[in-house]
Amino acid sequence: MKFLFVHQNFPGQFLHIIRHLVEIGGHEIVFITEPNLNNIDGIRKVPYAKPRPASADTHIAARELDVAARRAEIVARTAHSLKQLGFTPDIMIGHAGWGEMLNLGDVWPGVPVIRYMEFYYRTDSADVIFDPEFPIDSSDFARIRAKNAINHISLNLDGNGVTPTEWQLSTYPEWAQAKIDLMWEGVNLDVCSPDAKVRQAPLKIGDMTIRRDDVLVTYVSRDLEPYRGVHTMLRALPDLLRARKNLKVVMVGGDGVSYGSPPPGGGTWRELLIKEVAGQIDPARVLFPGRIEYQVYLSMLRRSDAHVYLTYPFVASWSLREALAVGCAIVGADTEPVREFITHGQNGLLTSFFDPRGLANSVLEVVENKKLARALRTGARNYAERNLAMADYIRGFSNKIESLTGLSLHVPEQRSVPAVKGRRAKR
Repeated sequence: MKFLFVHQNFPGQFLHIIRHLVEIGGHEIVFITEPNLNNIDGIRKVPYAKPRPASADTHIAARELDVAARRAEIVARTAHSLKQLGFTPDIMIGHAGWGEMLNLGDVWPGVPVIRYMEFYYRTDSADVIFDPEFPIDSSDFARIRAKNAINHISLNLDGNGVTPTEWQLSTYPEWAQAKIDLMWEGVNLDVCSPDAKVRQAPLKIGDMTIRRDDVLVTYVSRDLEPYRGVHTMLRALPDLLRARKNLKVVMVGGDGVSYGSPPPGGGTWRELLIKEVAGQIDPARVLFPGRIEYQVYLSMLRRSDAHVYLTYPFVASWSLREALAVGCAIVGADTEPVREFITHGQNGLLTSFFDPRGLANSVLEVVENKKLARALRTGARNYAERNLAMADYIRGFSNKIESLTGLSLHVPEQRSVPAVKGRRAKR
């Protein structure tokens, strides 16, 4: 089969399915993306130029759609060049959120399409009105509503939508939900697995060494920002560090802004919030290593005594799935996306997103109650094995592709008939 994938940041959410397609072999896989350094053998990356930002005189509510329309135009031109070179895909798969997919049906009419529908923005629920500490003025509601313009156009085009969680699906209007299938994303359970041996030797993360008798509390986010509860986590640190002298905290994440707004007055959220607890924490016991190598990250999760995952009602992070698969004792925010993964007392504990002291108490409960911690770890891994197996995700995605194309992903082996030497073969 011939595949066209599209995502502005290769490989995006399609890493595992394209690896599977390369592994089974016999397919031509083209991936249209903005230039980046990521590469996978067997994938033909076709870069396109990043669209310029919307001009200052474009209405703020229309700027995202303006950029999306430019992106759609650029990607369609790129696709047309591929078509002139003789490439016509059997199926097109891409993220719907940035507009890249909007014009591809004009280039290849009738080709089946799978659109990854990530989130539907609302002004009356979910993330927008969630955190009273960082309120969004109603004057910004027009911009937020307009963020769904790309969603609406995508949903009214031919194609099939997929989304990875029930909660994300629930953010869409009822009329749209009928056009979107739930497709749970999987985790490589062999790679993300428990390993008790990690406790047998000191673990080095950045400038911090975690020794066998240390208590390690971990927190992970792409960027340290309010959407992922960095303010609640930092405010819980004084209580945590006072309670256990051998407790250390590692907070993994960058200083950018992946979601939401930057802090008022400039700087980073970490810099702003750490000032609140200055003098109440021992900096030598709290590490901010930025983003770390994946194997170090896995070792950290395996060594973690309590792992904290906080989020607004928004898209759940991959790190939550990986922490469950590793068998972490998780303390999570009691918000809708987390409740879809964690049942309180079975495979983690849930606590109020807004209560730093409650968060600290829940973490200390896990740290001090070994029986509870063991039960949560076992529950987390069992949950991952039941619900997050990569094989199930690949099977579901493969079935979706085959049902839309009418083609099989598994190419039959071409067996040659050996020539008969010395005499003519019988007919």
